Amino acid sequence: MIDRSLYDAVPDPIAMQPLRFPVDVVIERAQLANRWMSESWRPSAVELVEPMRGEKVDWLGEEGAIARWRVGPFPIELHPVEAEGYFLNLTAPAPCVFIMWRMFEQLTPPARPVVVTVSYNEGARLLDAGERVDNVPMPEPIAQGMRTFVALHYKPEPRKKVRRNDPFAAGTVIREPESRE
Repeated sequence: MIDRSLYDAVPDPIAMQPLRFPVDVVIERAQLANRWMSESWRPSAVELVEPMRGEKVDWLGEEGAIARWRVGPFPIELHPVEAEGYFLNLTAPAPCVFIMWRMFEQLTPPARPVVVTVSYNEGARLLDAGERVDNVPMPEPIAQGMRTFVALHYKPEPRKKVRRNDPFAAGTVIREPESRE
């Protein structure tokens, strides 16, 4: 006979599916009047795209000293284990999308996103690893999907009492100095 209690402990596979947002990243190059560097690169925006679109790079044009390309798509995936990082991002004064990018000399444009995430914790881990990570403002449709996801999956850890070893805390007996008479 099969023990059905084992099946009750397994989470629903549909509930475990990550929520995905395919996005394109807009990369911009700024010409600099600097004797050490002639240009700087950085991501400037993310845009939601169709899920089934293939990889592509689009030249968006040039405005003065700024040139822009749209590169993508890149998946933003929301996983239940990162719910705290999503919560921290959503409750920040300006929620953002974190883009880890690298330079590839053989490509046009040479600045290319590698990881796109909305987890505050994952963005911090990438920075701690020494990667280039920039942030751009989060589009409202992504923020709305994240709010629903966080409401479903984020469970704050209960506060724990902290025992302090403070000799000056209330209720602590202070020994009087011995007098030398």
